[in-house]
Amino acid sequence: MEYSTFGRHVAVDTWGVQFDLLNDAEFLKKEMIEAAEACGATVLGVQAKQFSPQGATVLVLLSESHLSIHTYPERGFAALDCYTCGETVDPQVAIDYLVSVLKPEKTYAKKLVRGTGELQVVEPEIKVAEVVSK
Repeated sequence: MEYSTFGRHVAVDTWGVQFDLLNDAEFLKKEMIEAAEACGATVLGVQAKQFSPQGATVLVLLSESHLSIHTYPERGFAALDCYTCGETVDPQVAIDYLVSVLKPEKTYAKKLVRGTGELQVVEPEIKVAEVVSK
């Protein structure tokens, strides 16, 4: 079986996010798993680190690649990114889910189209997803 090298990598900086949301690694871990599942990705593993005095990093290893967040609660800032290989899983869905949960005042996003030759940079449209809490 031959696999495509095509992939999409969405990176977003969010500003103006509530401190408590960004300073809770367990909450972020739960929501990132939900985001991965919302886009149809297969979660292989999760690593989460709560920093002291504040901040968190969560990495979700996907069969299709990864989803990550790095937070600076004292600045209201989070850096999110999701890279997926192939055509079937859209990383934008996971990013939209997380933006919907975090409710930032501002977002700055770029999407890279990878694996087709020269990298293509695209301006993605962030859509607020409907979030259903479990």
